[in-house]
Amino acid sequence: MSYDPRSSDPNDFIDHGEIESTLEGAVLQARDPKAVRAILDRAATFGGLTHREAAVLLNVEDPAILGEVFTLARHIKEHIYGRRIVMFAPLYLSDFCVNQCSYCGYNHDNPMPRRRLGQAELAEEIRVLEGLGHKRLALEVGEDPVNCPLDYVLECIATIYSLKFKNGAIRRVNVNIAATTEDDYRRLKDAGIGTYILFQETYHKPTYLAVHKGPKRNYEWHTGAHDRAMRAGIDDVGLGVLYGLFDWKYETVGMLMHAEHLEAALGVGPHTLSVPRIRAASGVSACDFPHLVSDEDFKKVVAVLRLATPYAGMILSTREPMGYREEVIALGISQVSAGSCTGVGGYAQTPKLGFEDAVPQFEPADHRSPTEVLKDLLRDGYVPSYCTACYREGRTGDRFMKLAKTGQIANVCQPNALLTLMEYIEDYGDPELRELGEHRIKEELATIPNPKAREAASNYLERIRAGERDLRF
Repeated sequence: MSYDPRSSDPNDFIDHGEIESTLEGAVLQARDPKAVRAILDRAATFGGLTHREAAVLLNVEDPAILGEVFTLARHIKEHIYGRRIVMFAPLYLSDFCVNQCSYCGYNHDNPMPRRRLGQAELAEEIRVLEGLGHKRLALEVGEDPVNCPLDYVLECIATIYSLKFKNGAIRRVNVNIAATTEDDYRRLKDAGIGTYILFQETYHKPTYLAVHKGPKRNYEWHTGAHDRAMRAGIDDVGLGVLYGLFDWKYETVGMLMHAEHLEAALGVGPHTLSVPRIRAASGVSACDFPHLVSDEDFKKVVAVLRLATPYAGMILSTREPMGYREEVIALGISQVSAGSCTGVGGYAQTPKLGFEDAVPQFEPADHRSPTEVLKDLLRDGYVPSYCTACYREGRTGDRFMKLAKTGQIANVCQPNALLTLMEYIEDYGDPELRELGEHRIKEELATIPNPKAREAASNYLERIRAGERDLRF
């Protein structure tokens, strides 16, 4: 068996021997300042890095060079995506699960009341989420073909898109469900989903087999899911690792090899990369896992991923606490969740739903409301964005990647971010947010280089202030 990024066999494109030899060689190269400098120079051209080059940077220990890595990561993110940070919320539909995953609160063997949202209960969740200002959701479900079949997920998507409120509606639904067939992915595509997200959890096959029992234990079926989704017509897919299951350097190299495979075999790399770390959950103690990633090493992971995959959106969840979360965002993160509830029925937890005892999949560490998160982002000089324009204008898959890789995506991202920020200010903001947001919009508007685009954005902003909604470039 040999490493082959074009192969359809996960054991070929995530080749254990290739990862081990990569990491072994990286240790020596990381001690060579000229080799490290050459890699940083290549990253600075915004063309990305190979998994072997990235592995070298993962082994850099010199504080001065690490400072350069962090600075460059932020520069690359802002060159491609500007100062915008896309906002979203997870929505848990069902916690029924047939798998016994050692790291998950929804483990089938975990004694807990199981439930799934009925359509009326789902509508109540959406009402609350829209009232918080959210326009983009990530649907989460456990794997259970009896209690949570695909037909149920599709019904939920249709319900979400059908709901309209005073200040708008949910505009994009991303989906995180278990690996399935090409036919099922076609049905998800036809339902109008945005990105299909599936975390690998761990690329180290022996660890993968050890932490999973149930259908998810099929490493090849799980690792090949993104291929099937893309062959079925889903343009955008998201990868992710649950950091803490195995060595963080191994996992990062594995995820980059997966990204290289998607590009080589299917022509488009991942739309997003997610970097969750293990957190405590019902029946799960984080200290039981020997490969937990330190805060400093985790920052290195995020920065190196940004250098290696400059085109990809990078997602940070509420698993990371306030304060530290801001440090990580500065290293290349482009999407964050806010005001997240990680249990079924968590947003509209009322006696009539009977969900007071809901068990979350994991315990969030950042409990700020979306408005509080927006204020902090604005104070730090970012532009919070609820934009879904690319998805709805057909800028997906290879069309999105062409814009992202050339840096041209910022020409639409920046003005669209300003428009959705203005919507939030008008519909959900308090006086403090209005002051912060108007100031940021004024500053960012002046930086739009094309005079016609700047004038058009200014006109759109006035129309939003006058009551129009969902204007976009």
